[in-house]
Amino acid sequence: MIRDERKKKKRKKIKTIVLLSFLLILVIAGFVVTELFTVKQVEVKGNELYPDEQIEASILNDAYSWNSLYVYLKYKFGRADEVPFVDTMEVSLKNPHSVQIHVYEKGLLGYLYIDSIGKNAYFDKDGFVEETSSRVIEGVPKITGLSSSDVVLYEKLSFDDKKALKTLLTVTQTLKKYEMIPDTINYDAQKQITLYYGNVAVMLGNSDNMTEKISRMSYIYPSIAGMNGVLHMESWTEETSDITFVKNE
Repeated sequence: MIRDERKKKKRKKIKTIVLLSFLLILVIAGFVVTELFTVKQVEVKGNELYPDEQIEASILNDAYSWNSLYVYLKYKFGRADEVPFVDTMEVSLKNPHSVQIHVYEKGLLGYLYIDSIGKNAYFDKDGFVEETSSRVIEGVPKITGLSSSDVVLYEKLSFDDKKALKTLLTVTQTLKKYEMIPDTINYDAQKQITLYYGNVAVMLGNSDNMTEKISRMSYIYPSIAGMNGVLHMESWTEETSDITFVKNE
């Protein structure tokens, strides 16, 4: 009986020690989490359309966002609130006091003004409408001369001319590839394409040899940038050198 009683007391003592140790660990862990993991610096990367402060505010958006570990875990297992023109945002910790936000913006290649909704429809490299907004984003070319009466968010642009979208995507993708983004891409009644860079107009003509025309233009443009005139490339092919620049009076 005495031996059994001693064993019971010993087991009870061990349980008490284990419980106290566990509570101590929790206290220490709580102290570390609340005192060590505090947000003192936020670094934002990959954003062009929004200022750092706006991205930061969209991530640190509740009463517990002062804690860097909480912020990290919150977005590790969940998604950030949707932000127009942003595909996704990834949150990581550089150290216990520094949060890094990597922004992946949607690849917007251009926009059209849609009369039926009174907004701009922004499209991506595949022609899908990523956003409808009254906002005008710097660095995204405006498309004029093409119209679409039926615009559905997250669906492809549709035009009466079935070939129009294919040509438009070829033009915008190639311009982006060569870093030759214009202010405006205009289609006339005959679907002849003209690019506008400030006071310089580049007349590319129809869709024939479009990729090659833009490639060639990328070499010529630096010599005429800032001028006032028209670069004629309508008849250019790889077999000819039919390119002229006419200055405006």
